[in-house]
Amino acid sequence: MISAQRFEELRPYLFSIAYRMLGSATEAEDVIQDAWLRVDKTPPGLVSERAWLSTVVTRLCLDRLKSARASREEYVGPWLPEPVLLDAVPAPESEVLRRESITVAFLVLLETLSPTERAAFLLGEIFDYDYADIARILDTSEAAVRQLVHRAKERLTQGKRRFTASPERQREIVRRFLSAAQEGDLEGLEVLLAEHATFTADGGGKVAAAKRVVEGAAAIAKLFVGLRQKAVKDLGAWHLEISEVNGEPAVLVFVQGQLDTVFILSIQDRIHSIHAIRNPDKLRWLEQRLPSSVRNRTV
Repeated sequence: MISAQRFEELRPYLFSIAYRMLGSATEAEDVIQDAWLRVDKTPPGLVSERAWLSTVVTRLCLDRLKSARASREEYVGPWLPEPVLLDAVPAPESEVLRRESITVAFLVLLETLSPTERAAFLLGEIFDYDYADIARILDTSEAAVRQLVHRAKERLTQGKRRFTASPERQREIVRRFLSAAQEGDLEGLEVLLAEHATFTADGGGKVAAAKRVVEGAAAIAKLFVGLRQKAVKDLGAWHLEISEVNGEPAVLVFVQGQLDTVFILSIQDRIHSIHAIRNPDKLRWLEQRLPSSVRNRTV
């Protein structure tokens, strides 16, 4: 039987798999707890505790993904993943791959895959499992795994970004974007946005949020000027924090010390997409891990 100490050592790795599979930190935590409850079923003579637990976690995630399809089809407005800090998902070893594999855009692309395609791709391309191991985890053949990974790659390649700006350039663009938004500078906002930029908001039907994707630099610039005017008029004590969420630059919006919105910006030469996560259920996990000094400042 796997000891509690060993399980805790493996928890961050298992969470990394579960989060990428589900796009939800809360559900990933639930899966890890379910995996712990199955530890007493550990087979005798176990060679690799990590491999056995990875199999359990992956299969639990597959069950959740299959049952989640119907509920996500009924979701109010666009569905976006729960935001997380990079430190919460420590695998894989490559820093670049680690960042790319938890970006909101990438996780949204993963939603286009079937549950088994998603599992095969993540295990093979992100966590470096060989096809024989993936076949064992998915209870299928190596040939089937090759087909799953091939189909996943074809689908994901279509939406892959060409390049990403340097961290220094990203921070500069975020600062300029915030300054222009606070000043109501439409032209200043537009110049920082790609012509065909998109803005996607997830309120889940629980808070106000655009139910359709907003497209185009001009439309997004007007949207942010309007958001700023509404914030000043209606929201009272609030403040902004520039951070990094899901491996990309982000702006955290706090109202009365509570996390209200997370804006995640995908930046190449300019801002190509903005994802706004407002559903309070999806913000709770991140907010609980932010220091109180960040939440309680007001401007």
